Parts: sequence; structure tokens; C-alpha cells
Amino acid sequence: MELLPRSPAEFGSARYWDRFFRQRGQRPFEWYGAFPELCPVLHKYVRPRDKVLVVGCGNSELSEQMYDMGMCQDIVNIDVSDAVIRQMRERSASTRPRMSYLLMDMLQMDFPDGHFQAVLDKGTLDALLTDEEEVTLAKVDQMFAEISRVLQVGGRYLCVSLAQAHVLKKAVEYFSQEGWVVRVHQVASSGDQQQFVLPVFVYVMTKFRKMPGSAARILEICPEEQDKPMRVESVERLVAAVKDRQHYALLCSQISKTPCREQVSLDLCDRESGKPRYTLHVVDSPSVKPSRDNHFAIFISEYSLSRLQSGRLEGQEQPRLMAAPSAVPQGRETEWLFGTEEGRRQLAASAGFGRLLTVALHREQHYEGMAAIQAELSGKVMELAPPGLPARQQVSPHCLAPSPKQSQAGSLPQPLSSLQVPFLSVGGDIGVRAVRHCGSSPLSGEFVVEDVKGDGTCYFRRLVFLQNRNVVQSEARLLAPSPLPGQKKRRKDKKKPSPTEPPGAIDKSYLCCEHHKAMVAGLCLLGGPDALPGDEASRELAVLVVGLGGGSLPLFVHDYFSQARVAVVEIDPSMLEVATRWFGFSQGDRMQVHISDGLDYVAKLAAEASAQYDAIMFDVDSKDLTVGMSCPPPAFVEKPFLQKVKTILKPEGVFVLNLVCRDARLKESVLADLRAVFPLLYARRIHGEVNEILLCQAGPAGRRGPAELGARARALEAALRQPGRPWDSSYALADVLQAVLVL
Repeated sequence: MELLPRSPAEFGSARYWDRFFRQRGQRPFEWYGAFPELCPVLHKYVRPRDKVLVVGCGNSELSEQMYDMGMCQDIVNIDVSDAVIRQMRERSASTRPRMSYLLMDMLQMDFPDGHFQAVLDKGTLDALLTDEEEVTLAKVDQMFAEISRVLQVGGRYLCVSLAQAHVLKKAVEYFSQEGWVVRVHQVASSGDQQQFVLPVFVYVMTKFRKMPGSAARILEICPEEQDKPMRVESVERLVAAVKDRQHYALLCSQISKTPCREQVSLDLCDRESGKPRYTLHVVDSPSVKPSRDNHFAIFISEYSLSRLQSGRLEGQEQPRLMAAPSAVPQGRETEWLFGTEEGRRQLAASAGFGRLLTVALHREQHYEGMAAIQAELSGKVMELAPPGLPARQQVSPHCLAPSPKQSQAGSLPQPLSSLQVPFLSVGGDIGVRAVRHCGSSPLSGEFVVEDVKGDGTCYFRRLVFLQNRNVVQSEARLLAPSPLPGQKKRRKDKKKPSPTEPPGAIDKSYLCCEHHKAMVAGLCLLGGPDALPGDEASRELAVLVVGLGGGSLPLFVHDYFSQARVAVVEIDPSMLEVATRWFGFSQGDRMQVHISDGLDYVAKLAAEASAQYDAIMFDVDSKDLTVGMSCPPPAFVEKPFLQKVKTILKPEGVFVLNLVCRDARLKESVLADLRAVFPLLYARRIHGEVNEILLCQAGPAGRRGPAELGARARALEAALRQPGRPWDSSYALADVLQAVLVL
């Protein structure tokens, strides 16, 4: 039996609907929006004493259910199909005496003005507005004009719709221009198998007298029936908000049926500010054999960003998880394990769950604690559950507590109990983050300086550019405060420090970034067979660093290479202020900062004299996020500019470059240009990151094998580790150079 129309225009034809209902018979036809789902919204706007008009009623049971439930009984139903009106009269005549069915065209209604308190439309506008042809739009205008005429002031037009963009925009524009208040409700799904994947919406247009002049439109959206309405400033923003919810519904439908081939990421936004509150990553592990207890896990991470210029995993431990949604603690979203696709993939595989959902928190948002986060997310995360999840499976909060054996072995923490879908987190809290400074500059845009808590009692200070908020630009470890020599506090005067109050002094001996360690280790290439740049008796060392950031790299070179004279080039004066105020940076006789474009500064030096520097270090990021190379900007590795770098480098000197390039072709081109200018090229790939440290020298005669590089790195470290000078013993320079390749 063919019930579909031959063309969309037939949806507006009485002949088509007569044929449709004759062929369908007595079975009710509900396009979408079952009464139990619509009931919470209808209860808000339909009162028991209201006189209600239902336009295009068809043989839907909606009016009958409203009548039988006592929601209201003075209901008039109209339709253009004589067949369905006769059918519905027969069905309700004896049981619903106050409800009537009339054969009438909603485009030309016989009712007097202001006759109804509510007009209900379930799918009729969707059926009429099938295209945006002039004839169709004229019919819709006529429909709206008639509904407006028969409604009282203060009356409501309730339109149940799938909210296609052109339908929603037409309705909202028409009635808001008439001075009506427009509110769009998303209907909460019952959770049963639905005919339509897309969510159902109810447009509620409340009639007000049109005021002279240009009164502000009132446009609102309610994502779910219990939510407080959110005001939006334009029709376009309202349409976009609805479209976001439709895309989310499609995503949930897709990943509930089939595993994700690629990681899926989405933001859940704060309803007041509209800014992201949580970032979710859905990671499936096809290799995991599903069982009753390992379908789904949620891991909450305090703060999970991917690092542009480094790939440090704080504490170097990779916590192992069982199964659950997972939260990343604040301040740790930059860690490789949480902040990169590969890291999350390894996390999910180690967890042993078919699907792991990681949840990252955002710096602009306030969180009451892990329990509040779990309560806020529990309903939403279950919408992202994998295929085959048992129907009664529940989300259960758990933190991760490693046993002593697990801690020693570096294995993943286990859930404290064995419920099916636990929330997991590292340490069971949401972490600590304190924003110390917010700023903005014409060159770098908005940025923040923040202190975050790492493992144990360690705190770190970070510089983050908000145009790429998932990247830590610079980082330094903070020192714990220590008493002055000879100072002793009496026990009663001791004050317990606040767990959320980090220390303030910068640990200048600590290189947070793995790529900085590799860049420092590369300086072992300098000097003859017996002399190393760290020796007290070594000759003066001229070093040029392009890119200041927080200043940790030039500071380390200045403090540990006692004969070094360091020149730093930074294009943004705001960064010098940030480094000086927040990262312990200072200038002096052996440290000078030049505010200039690095390209111009190097070109100027090359024009003045040659062979000026023993080491040149590039650690400068690109502001153009559309290029597949985020460090350095492409102009810094073009062959003519590299020739200028070679000109100012001493013959036995080393050019150290931090390269972050995701475009394979672009990277190969960069390497080809580097090889053309610098015949000797060493490469050190940073594990788990895109970063690659390139050590470039002008002559192949100085080539050193792995054994000699290791020996020189050990000798360099011994020269730098002087008595009374602090040193970070968590790594060895020789180990950093172990994976160096000669290109």
C-alpha cells in the first residue's frame, strides 16, 4: 500500500489526505512526539479551562489523550480531510462530548477573532512548509495570519516540529516580528525506540499586542522540559542552538549502533555563559572483547590540554584504569595521556573497556567537586553509551586508588568497587587550578597565567594562549617555600598551608618541557674533543634564542652555562612582561632581550657580520593555526632565511630547532631545505609528541656517533652539576640523546 505522496506539494492537498486516511484505516498515525513525551511541555501552556484549537488533527490520539487525562476538554479539531473527520467523530462522539471535529481549512477558518486561548499544531507546519517556493511561503503566511487572528492576546500557539532550519526560521521570524514571545522547547526522549533519530521540538509563541517602534525581540530556548529558559539574542543564534542539539542526537544515534572508528570529541556548554564546560572524548577499543562488566567506562580528568611544544607526562607515570567514564583533573589536560588522541587511545586500551569516555574540565568554569560533576554528567554520558550495553546498566561514581603493588609497578589504579559503569578519576578529586593573571596583546591575543597542581605536592605555573586553549605555551615548576637560615617557628605558631594555595618561587633548575631538555642536551656538540661549554674554564659562549615564552630555556642556559652570553629575540613585548613578572625571568650583563621580529633581527645580524654565535636556538610558535606546522612559522625554515642563520653561526656552532609539523609533505620539504644548508643534521623525536628537535651543523666532518654523543652528554651534565647548584635528577642528558638519528 503506497501512502507516500508523489511530491512534497501533495502534503497540502485534501485529496491526498483523504486517500491516505482511507487506505490507513482506523490505526492512529503519529508522525512524531508521543503524548508521554509531549505531556510535560503541554502541561506548562495548556490550562484546563482553555478553549483549544488543533489544526491539521489527522487521526492522531493527541487530542483524545489530552481530554482523557483532564488536561483540557474544550477542544476543537479541524482538518481538510473529510474521511478523517468522519472517522474521528465516530471514535469520540459517545466518550468525549465536549470535543468536536470540523471539516475546515486552517488557511480560511470560520472562527471569530480571539476565539481560542491555545492553538496546537502537531506536524502540520512541517507538512505544509516542504520547500521555500513563493507559493508555499504565501500559504504559510496565510496559516500564521489565521492562527494569530483566532488567538486571544496572551494565547499560545504550540507547534510540534522536527525543526528543520527553514521551518524554524520562518516561524520564529514571523511571530517575533509581530511582537510575540518565542520559546523553543526540546522534548525529552522517553528512551524507547523512536521512529525519528532527530529530537522533537515544541515552538511556543505567546501573543502580545504589537508595540509601535522597534521593541527588542524575546527569543528563548529550553533544552529539556525541566530547564530554565535561556535567552538568545537573534534568530540565527536560536536556529544554530537547535542545530547543535540535532547534530548531538545524530551523533548519539550513530555511536549507539556502531563502534567509533575515529575518536569523537564534543563540548558540553554552560547554559548561562554558552562557554564550554566539559569536553568529552569518546574512545573505542575494538581489540577489547566485550563482557557484561567491561562495556563502558567514564574517566574524568581535571584539565586536559595537548601541548604544542612539549609532551611531558607529569610524574612520568601512566595511571591505569578499569572501566568507567573518566575525568581529567584540572591542570592535567595538557598531559600526553589525556590531551592527545594517541594518549587517550593507550589509556582506553589499558583500561580494558570497549568504550572509554574521557571528560575534561575547563578553566573558566567553577566545579563544586567530583560528586557534583558526576551528578551533572550522569544522564548525559549514558547517551553516549556503546552498542550492546545492558539496559539496566547504571553510572556509578568511583575514584581510582592504586594499591602499593600497583603504584610500584606503575600500573593503573583500580575502581574501589566493581559496579558496572563507574566514574574514574586520578586520585578521586578534581585538581587545583588558580588563574594568576589574564592578559591580552595584539600579537598573541588573550592569554592566562595559571598555577595547577601536579602529582603529590608539586605545583606548576603555565602560560596558555586562549586562541589555542588546548596548548600549554610555557611551563615552570614552583618551589615549596623554605624558612630562612637559622629561622625556627614555634610549634604553636605553625600555620597549616591551604591545599589550594601554591608556592610562588620558580624552580629555575627544572625544565618542564621534554623538548627543552633535548635542546640543552644538543649543546654537547659544541667545543673540541676535550672542552665542553659547561666547563668553568671554557671560553665565552655566545647564544641566540629566538622565542621567549616564559623564559625557562634562556634562563637555564644563562644559569648553568656560566660563560654564556644569551641574546633573546621576542616579537611580543607582553611576553617579556609575563616572563619577568610570573616566571622569574630577569635581564643582566649576560642576558639581554631584544623586542623584534626574529626574521628581521637575524637578517640584520647577517648583514652586519658573520660567525657571531656558538649556538642559535629556535623555539618560536606560529600564530597561524591553519598551517600544518605550528612551530616555527614557515618563514623561519625557508632556505634563504636558513642561509642567514648559517651566516651568523660560527663554523663549529650548532643550530637547534624545535620543529612541530603534522603535514608530512611540508615536513619533508623543511628537512630537505635544512639538509641543503646544514650538511650535518641530527634529529631527536620527542616520544608521544609531534615535536622533533633538529641539531644542525655546518660541516659533516664533525659527525659524532651515538657512543660519542652519549659520552659528551654525560660529560656536559657532570660539568653543569656543580656543588651547591640545584639540579633536576629525574632525567639524564645522555638518555635524552639516546634516540638521536643522523639524517
